[in-house]
Amino acid sequence: MLLGVAAALLAYANDLERARELYSRTEYRQSLKLLDQSSQRAEPAALALAGRCWYQLGDFKRAVDALEKAVAAAPRDSNYHLWLGRAHGRRAETSNPLSAPGHAVKARNAFEKAVELDPANLEAMTDLFSYYLEAPGFLGGGLEKAEALAVKIRARDEAEYHADLDRLAERRKQPDIAERQLRAAVELAPRSAGRLIDLARHLARQGRHRESDQTFAKARKAEPSSKLVLYAQAETFIEGRRNLAEARALLEQYLQGPLTPDDPPREEALKLLEKAR
Repeated sequence: MLLGVAAALLAYANDLERARELYSRTEYRQSLKLLDQSSQRAEPAALALAGRCWYQLGDFKRAVDALEKAVAAAPRDSNYHLWLGRAHGRRAETSNPLSAPGHAVKARNAFEKAVELDPANLEAMTDLFSYYLEAPGFLGGGLEKAEALAVKIRARDEAEYHADLDRLAERRKQPDIAERQLRAAVELAPRSAGRLIDLARHLARQGRHRESDQTFAKARKAEPSSKLVLYAQAETFIEGRRNLAEARALLEQYLQGPLTPDDPPREEALKLLEKAR
């Protein structure tokens, strides 16, 4: 009896690990198939992973369904609440005007719960910051709330704090302050491609294209293996309707080889490539 239980648990652990590996390679449907075949598919970890797969596939309804079950089974897991908030957030963005506000409020509640459960969960804090920054007051957003949360983020990641202050300054139409905050973030994390990308995009929006291109070059040097730099520079070129041939080359390079769940999806890159024609 005990040996049978142990064997079942080991098989589940192996299935879950293989499913996670497939997810990390963006093979979301294969991961879902493996999870569906698992005898432990109703376990919280399996449900949460299924929800993330559906999220990456753009099926936000199924993502919410799976993640709600994961949260119900493991209500103290901060990351389950985080991903539930993300799924509700995307449902709010893609739903009709009648149902969108309800999903927005559920997203905010989930992000707030994720932070409450784990005040050190920086991803949850930054997602909640984005919600406060972007959502109107009647949905629980507000720049004052975002600013107060940024102060808490500072204790966890000072570079992220300055990047958040940049976003606040952008919303307040203060480009000079925004740039100072971006440069402070880069100074604190000079090897972070993400911080350099933020600065490069800001410079491009200000029409300072040469400086922007130089900053993208620094980002590639800082993290040579980062595919996000390729995508971000191509997107910036296309938004500015310049260097379209180079944008196409960057996107073609981006589409070569594997991506990760943190990279923009292949489908988005293909759509962007069409815009560069």
